[in-house]
Amino acid sequence: MNRRHFLGLALAAVATPAWAKKQQQPRILSFHHIHTGERMTTAYRIGDYYQRDALQKLNYFMRDHKTGEITVFDPRLFDLLYDIERRLGYPAGPIEVLSAYRSPRTNARLRRVSRRAARNSLHMYGKAVDIRLPGTSVRRVRDSAISLSRGGVGFYPGSNFVHVDTGSVRRWVA
Repeated sequence: MNRRHFLGLALAAVATPAWAKKQQQPRILSFHHIHTGERMTTAYRIGDYYQRDALQKLNYFMRDHKTGEITVFDPRLFDLLYDIERRLGYPAGPIEVLSAYRSPRTNARLRRVSRRAARNSLHMYGKAVDIRLPGTSVRRVRDSAISLSRGGVGFYPGSNFVHVDTGSVRRWVA
């Protein structure tokens, strides 16, 4: 056994410091899609590394529920959802998804029946999701998202959901 190999084995045997363990912690999210009934739990990121397979599964899960079309989601959106949950103390139950990806066709259809859908919605770019967290008021979810200052936050109290996105920092009430 050469010295370099031995040194590598010796270093591997040393206990991992707490700060290194924290950096290697998986970021786990659980979802329930209200329209498809599907549920999903995944470790989408471990330490600084996004997990490609998990992101592909999330892209499918977050598909346009009307057309089945899929897009690539901004992984920072999942980081935002993870941090919202952390701020709220990890509420019980999965994040409820009401709307994620919207194809341009679906968005145009929605715009014809509702003034609330934006012409250039970030939903069409995999950068937005409309959510609820079971057992947590939408006001608390909204406040948590606003406190992070990492994108848009739309508050829809009449429809009982919060829109979050990875666009510019802004907020609105509908």
